[in-house]
Amino acid sequence: MAAFGIPNGPELWIILGIVLLLFGPTQLPKLAKMFGKSAKALKEGMDEGMNAFDEETTSKKTDTAEKAESSDNGSDS
Repeated sequence: MAAFGIPNGPELWIILGIVLLLFGPTQLPKLAKMFGKSAKALKEGMDEGMNAFDEETTSKKTDTAEKAESSDNGSDS
């Protein structure tokens, strides 16, 4: 079942060796830098999305609470 899981041990070393052969030692730092920038952009995008979701959820809860208060106040008349 290791073929369907995360590679570890010798499999990881084989993959790293193939990557080194494909990209060469001069391209690996550039590749790592691009990967780092991509990961940072993904994280920032996820944070922005979560913040927008939280704001939307909070505003919906506030709107619902205001509507409930206004209907309670209107029934007292």
